Amino acid sequence: MNTEVTVFYFAKSAELTGLKSETIRVPSELTTLELWQELVNRHSRLSAVRESVVLAVRQEYVAFGNQRVSLQHGDEVAVIPPLSGG
Repeated sequence: MNTEVTVFYFAKSAELTGLKSETIRVPSELTTLELWQELVNRHSRLSAVRESVVLAVRQEYVAFGNQRVSLQHGDEVAVIPPLSGG
C-alpha cells in the first residue's frame, strides 16, 4: 500500500534536486535503503551525496540499511547533507 509523504531537501540535496520540498507517494512499509532508492529514482543526481547524507523521518534520524520504517499519510522525510563550517 502506498502513502503520501512530504520530502524536504536541504543544502546540497536541494541544489541537486532543484527543490526545497515535494510530496510523493511511496510504499508505507519499506527499509531506509528502499526509501533512499525511491528518492534517487526520482532525482538521480542525489546519488552524488549518498555517502554523506542523513535521512530523518518524522524529525528523527534513521540509519541507512535494513532498518524498516512505517510511513503514514502526511509524514515528513528530510534529506540532510552534512553541514559545513567550523
